[in-house]
Amino acid sequence: MNSRRLAALTGFLLIGALLTGCADDGGPAPAPSQHPTSAADGTGATPAPSADQLTCESLISDGTVAALTDAGWTAEPREFVVGGVELPQGLLCFWADFTVPSDHGQMYGWSPLSAADAERAQAGLEEEGWRIEEGTAGVYVTEDPQYAMSTDEDGYGMTYLFGDGWVKVADTKQGLLLVEGRE
Repeated sequence: MNSRRLAALTGFLLIGALLTGCADDGGPAPAPSQHPTSAADGTGATPAPSADQLTCESLISDGTVAALTDAGWTAEPREFVVGGVELPQGLLCFWADFTVPSDHGQMYGWSPLSAADAERAQAGLEEEGWRIEEGTAGVYVTEDPQYAMSTDEDGYGMTYLFGDGWVKVADTKQGLLLVEGRE
């Protein structure tokens, strides 16, 4: 699936009501899930999962999974392509109630990637009209808000965050906060 088709598909995924209920209800964001720490390295840090450990449920916090499943939603993994770069080691998940026709859902994804692939992916997105911003967490690449079907309170639609050796994506920049434990 090319990036334009992915952007169009995600344009139909409205994050508003559920994301507001999950992370922006005026209270604190959902707490990150507690994963076992690595005893081998003695740092107490949560080890990054291998590709075979990554699931739609482990990609986001336990609280977010609970809120989505309580709403009757399930996850379906999809092909993960960013700016024309295929990311077969990553995972892109669409959460929705797939038992009824609807344009309501949420999307979350994470993948490892090399610096060269990150550069190619960012260039591909920029060629398609996406906007690039430097931030303290990494490089944000977001769709032009005039074409976004759904935006967060700051006006961001579907957004990728490129870090050191990884990329994550959500329906909105605010939604990136729900993709946890992979940096």
